[in-house]
Amino acid sequence: MKKNMGTTDKVIRILVAVIFVVLYFTHVVSGVLGIIFLAIAAMFVVTSILGICPLYTPLGLSTGKKEKN
Repeated sequence: MKKNMGTTDKVIRILVAVIFVVLYFTHVVSGVLGIIFLAIAAMFVVTSILGICPLYTPLGLSTGKKEKN
């Protein structure tokens, strides 16, 4: 798969993931919502590491640099 995420997108996703994890472990968010936050945080971290967002592909979006032909 082609990478479709830029650096800014990756950094924002990592920051949001950290915020979600902190909210969960400080008991600000708990229960089902806390588990959902952790799942989203995990997805954000994985997509940031891989540089691929599966939702961007069918929508034709890309936050990465344009390739030169």
